[in-house]
Amino acid sequence: MLETHDFDNPWRKVYEWPMTANWLAASALTLAVTKTLPVPTRFGVATSLLCAGLGAYRAKQAWKRSQDTTRVRLAEKQFIDIPGMIDRARQVQGKGSLWLGKGFQWTDIEASRMHALINGGLAAQLGKDALHKDGAYWLHGLAKEEDIELDLSMLEGHTLIVGATGVGKTRLFDLLIAQAIVRGEPVIIIDPKGDHGLAENARRVCEALGQSDRFIYFHPAHPDKSACIDPLRNWNRKTELASRIAALIPSETGADPFTAFGWKVLNDIVNGLIATGQRPNLVQLRRYIEGGPDDLLLKALRLHFKTRVPDWESRVSSFVKQFKGNQLLAYITFYKEIVIHDAQSVDLDGLISTYEHNREHFQKMVASLIPILSMLTSDPLTELLSPDFEPGHDKPVTDMARVIRSDKVLYTGLDNLADATVGSAIGSILLADLTAVAGDRYNYGVESRKPINVFVDEAAEVINQPTIQLLNKGRGAGFRMFIATQTFADFAARLGDESKARQVLANTNNKIALRVLDAETQKYIADGIPKIKARTMMIRYGHNVDSNIHDTYTASYQEQATEEEADLIPPAILSELAPLHYFARLSGGRTVKGRLSILR
Repeated sequence: MLETHDFDNPWRKVYEWPMTANWLAASALTLAVTKTLPVPTRFGVATSLLCAGLGAYRAKQAWKRSQDTTRVRLAEKQFIDIPGMIDRARQVQGKGSLWLGKGFQWTDIEASRMHALINGGLAAQLGKDALHKDGAYWLHGLAKEEDIELDLSMLEGHTLIVGATGVGKTRLFDLLIAQAIVRGEPVIIIDPKGDHGLAENARRVCEALGQSDRFIYFHPAHPDKSACIDPLRNWNRKTELASRIAALIPSETGADPFTAFGWKVLNDIVNGLIATGQRPNLVQLRRYIEGGPDDLLLKALRLHFKTRVPDWESRVSSFVKQFKGNQLLAYITFYKEIVIHDAQSVDLDGLISTYEHNREHFQKMVASLIPILSMLTSDPLTELLSPDFEPGHDKPVTDMARVIRSDKVLYTGLDNLADATVGSAIGSILLADLTAVAGDRYNYGVESRKPINVFVDEAAEVINQPTIQLLNKGRGAGFRMFIATQTFADFAARLGDESKARQVLANTNNKIALRVLDAETQKYIADGIPKIKARTMMIRYGHNVDSNIHDTYTASYQEQATEEEADLIPPAILSELAPLHYFARLSGGRTVKGRLSILR
């Protein structure tokens, strides 16, 4: 049961300073009296020392309380340079930890102080100047800050970063990316905005470590500086390639007939390309879907006959005459009537069915697929996403598996500000490729035990079903996902399904919230944190004069300390966070209040 004397308002006036002065004055006065009056010296000195000791005790209390009240007025930004960041990263790496800036653990003590300050009025207790600063800087002064560290094993549960524009999401990425680079781990950055500072800071860290060759730059707006990435390079089953592209087709349901038909067509063409010894890429897929698979089918049939059918040229000649020189129709008929009985090919069966499909209906069914392929093969993406892997290529050529095996740092800017549609398609297919690589590592094991760090800024612009799978199952493949967004509603808008958006949230064990303006997002964060019992002090004054009896006056004074359930982090307070300040709910149940340093 709460007692009145147990409660102490942390924001009251510092009465300990006058008490300190009084005790010190009493000590000095006692010494003076001892020298001037016939008072035993030992008694006078002992009394003076006692008063001085009590004064020192009160001074200590006053200093601590003054520090608490002064701390909430601090508002300066903090910076850290590249060498300092590298040193800090190495220090925490030795402890198996990740550095998340400066701050403190947010407990019911700090929350009670916050509620007491709010209830007492910010202006009244901190002064009106505190209200003119950008955000509630005073929150960070509720406790003494220290380095915030998170065990690296906690990152396996992935991390969600949420915050309004311009409050520090990208600067947090700077710190996290720099530490991953120092640890020597593969880093993949997908940045829809194409933030110059994010790319430059990653490059500078690599150069400072003497590893400038680790950094790979990709940006469609700068093709002359960009490396080439083939998103269809990695696969174990041929069906993976069709699934990778079909995942980009907009769909409101999981059984969309357009998506299913698009997948079948893609798979048939991929099988045909592989059967003819060609490496599938986006340019070839677009060619055979827009123009029809005629040439590809003819090549595949001729190669099949050559390898599986004895004396095929003389045997097929009669069919060629029958169709008046139309080789394709002759070969198809020869295959169906003769070859299929002894040398059937499933790949050819699928390709033939695609060729024979009603052309008008075919065009309607692939109407949503063609724009995607057009976007991914438009200039300059023709070379950037469908590169030539032959020696002598004038640009660096890589793929996601190669990036991971070589511990590279890949920055991919999507240029969404200039062309959001194309940028979103690029990001989505790269994430789908990453999911395929994760599947390979999950199924067949990995050569290196190093985790793969994937940073996705403005994730709502590129997230798709493969990304959800990566969040759900990527841990077993050694993937650590860091995804940033402005609101949770962005996921639902992108995925077209509230339940899929909830999957994204449920698959992130670490949640870091900077300033959040969306009410739904605020509520989601606050609801995931236990409530506390907040203590408040109520003071009541009263007086009364009895009109019937002269000169009768009564007065009363009452103090009452109460407890009531309150939020550990009130939803509304998230909208008042200062730039670069954050609340974090970390894996294991820790809640921390921190602020970030700017990497410069």
